[in-house]
Amino acid sequence: MNAPLARPMLLEDFLAWERRQELRYEFDGIQPVSMTGGTIAHSVIATNIVRVLDDRLAGSCRVFRGDLKIIAANRVRYPDAVVTCTPVPDDTDIVPEPLIVFEVLSPSTALVDRNVKASEYHATPSIRRYVMLEQTRAEVIVLERAGPTWAQTTLVGLTAMLTLPEVAIAVPLSDLYRRVRLAD
Repeated sequence: MNAPLARPMLLEDFLAWERRQELRYEFDGIQPVSMTGGTIAHSVIATNIVRVLDDRLAGSCRVFRGDLKIIAANRVRYPDAVVTCTPVPDDTDIVPEPLIVFEVLSPSTALVDRNVKASEYHATPSIRRYVMLEQTRAEVIVLERAGPTWAQTTLVGLTAMLTLPEVAIAVPLSDLYRRVRLAD
């Protein structure tokens, strides 16, 4: 005999539930998904993204590290870094209107990051650019909104430049991979 399926959780129910938890969870549209830990390389790259962008962003745009969530396509995600140019109240845990989203790829999450999250982020009109960074080599996949699809660019090597026209800055990959031991 088959057990009845539990009712999928609603976004509002998840947000209320997750705020009472000690650990962080993402929401896949149906149920909570626990967040796993990362590597030193993952942490250093994510920290570099925030440091480098914070140093270069001017005006009302801000960058936030992965302890704040975004809502994309009725899912809740904790990207490694996110840029918004919308004012953010100090007492919120949700970044409004994400503009640029960064994920550092891990072997255990790369397929979800490349496919599921790419689809969710594209379905979110405020997200103009999605940047995925490899951990073990200086390689960055950039998805830029191009109407009904993403236009993809791959940047390779420490001298390549990541251009972020939404906020009028460019960053050499060497700054993003600073203090990370890369594979030969």
